[in-house]
Amino acid sequence: MKKEIQDYQINRSLFSIRAYLRFFLLISFVVSCSVLLFFGGLDIPVELIQANAPNTFANVVFLSLLFFLLDGYRRKITLERPLKRILEATFQITKGDFKTRIKPLHALKSENEFDVIIKNFNKMAEELSSIETLRTDFISNVSHELKTPLAVIQNYAMMLQNPDLQKEKRMEYAKTVTEASRRLSDLITNILKLNKLENQQIFPETKKYNLGEQLCECLLIFEDVWEKKDLEIDIDIDEDVTVKADAELLTLVWNNLFSNAIKFSEPNGKVTVSMKIEEGFAVVKVSDTGCGISPEVKRHIFEKFYQGDPSHATQGNGLGLALVKRVVDIVGCEISVESEPGKGSTFIIKMRRDVNGVV
Repeated sequence: MKKEIQDYQINRSLFSIRAYLRFFLLISFVVSCSVLLFFGGLDIPVELIQANAPNTFANVVFLSLLFFLLDGYRRKITLERPLKRILEATFQITKGDFKTRIKPLHALKSENEFDVIIKNFNKMAEELSSIETLRTDFISNVSHELKTPLAVIQNYAMMLQNPDLQKEKRMEYAKTVTEASRRLSDLITNILKLNKLENQQIFPETKKYNLGEQLCECLLIFEDVWEKKDLEIDIDIDEDVTVKADAELLTLVWNNLFSNAIKFSEPNGKVTVSMKIEEGFAVVKVSDTGCGISPEVKRHIFEKFYQGDPSHATQGNGLGLALVKRVVDIVGCEISVESEPGKGSTFIIKMRRDVNGVV
């Protein structure tokens, strides 16, 4: 109904009495001015003017009607048709059909303003379609990720209610509930962090600080974890390297990279953290001796909820590297990945160092 009303308004604006009156008045004005200019200095009898007045009036009516119809037809071809296409497409978009596209009116070399509008509309529709797909996938992934730990908590909580349960089993079930709760808490925390980073304009609070000290402090947080897996930690960090950046945001980067390196390294493996100066940049490399990343996985590694190694899915939620990529973009660093299946992975962060106050 809404579309029909819109179409009716377009048709009425093209062929209406008001539009015809505008042409009639314009033609009358032009004819009157022409008569005055050409015959104003001539001595024409009044009777002759009166005799030709009806013919002149009829010619004005005919010419105004002719121009009115020609202009209406021109506008119908050049305005109404493209507008109907655009209105129909916008109507489909409002109904949620983001696959809607408008065919171009002209070839590339003869484009007009409507072709530009149509091109921009198609870009907008394509972007909306991708956003809708991401939203749907995000909701689906969040629902799945929430259900898993909740199911674990529910099942083990029910088993803990058994009064005849042995102490060892009770402790084991309680530990499982605690781990599932921690995973659920981490998931919600990461979702909130990522939502804030993606949907708010973040202005980094930059300050000068020692990057090497920050790396060591972040790495020490995971000491208990790497000791349990009996991992070798190799640190090669240049001293007195100062950077000017948002330390709090970069802490998210280091914590996620260190956590992943330790998580994906097999027991008795090795994690290497290095920071070197290369051509005025501080280059941080975090390497592991884990399963490595295939080229296909590498293309999607920074997408939300994407987990290339299903065997470690229970240890994470696929949001860590998405957070890393967003923070890197905000603070103006560069990130890259080097990896081969079966030979581990190396994540490389490249950022400008602070030299005598110049970043």
